[in-house]
Amino acid sequence: MEIRAIKTRIFRENEDLNSFIFKYIKKIPESSILVVASKIVALSEGRTSLDVRKKEDLIKQESDFTWKSKHVWLTIKDNTIMADAGIDESNADKKLILLPKDSFRTAQKLHKTLCRKLKIKNLGVIISDSGLLPLRNGVIGMALGYAGFQGVKSYIGQPDIFGRKFVYSKVNVADSFATAAAICMGEGRERQPLAVITDAPADFVRGTKRGELTINPKNDVYAPLFDKLN
Repeated sequence: MEIRAIKTRIFRENEDLNSFIFKYIKKIPESSILVVASKIVALSEGRTSLDVRKKEDLIKQESDFTWKSKHVWLTIKDNTIMADAGIDESNADKKLILLPKDSFRTAQKLHKTLCRKLKIKNLGVIISDSGLLPLRNGVIGMALGYAGFQGVKSYIGQPDIFGRKFVYSKVNVADSFATAAAICMGEGRERQPLAVITDAPADFVRGTKRGELTINPKNDVYAPLFDKLN
């Protein structure tokens, strides 16, 4: 597997996302994954706000759950725990940039267009953002939406190296690819909102199971912490 981040010019609000991508992506090998930073998707949709003072109101509006902590608002949005509902001021030119409207839908549309124009069959698309893990320092990559590959790989029922069968083990493939790409794309002034992962060890499919990464909070290993919040 190889990852190549692509340096671009600055993407402007309300630009056409497809035209921008095809300016820098002329060809993609089979069994590749294109990672697209969610910020340029949001900008293409005009998902911004000039009033930074209303950030708290926007966070509450965008979230299913909010809880004020020392540093940020801890929120649940799109079945994911994140800070400030993903609303960001970095690289935003004095604005607030919200998350895309529907990252899965955007990924599916991009997947269809790319496969058709580039004449490719096995292709994945990820709309990525940065996220945090509890008790871990620094951000990792997170797949807000994806298409063209299975986002979860299950080992349940398969034997380990000593023949013991796995009972619970699954791999979060989508977020793992997003994290791998995030290292190359960067978080600062790199201007690399696109990355191509070639020879990706993914199970490529035509459809995408939108909810396969989501689990019921009651079945989450961190459920006791959620109970404390309630």
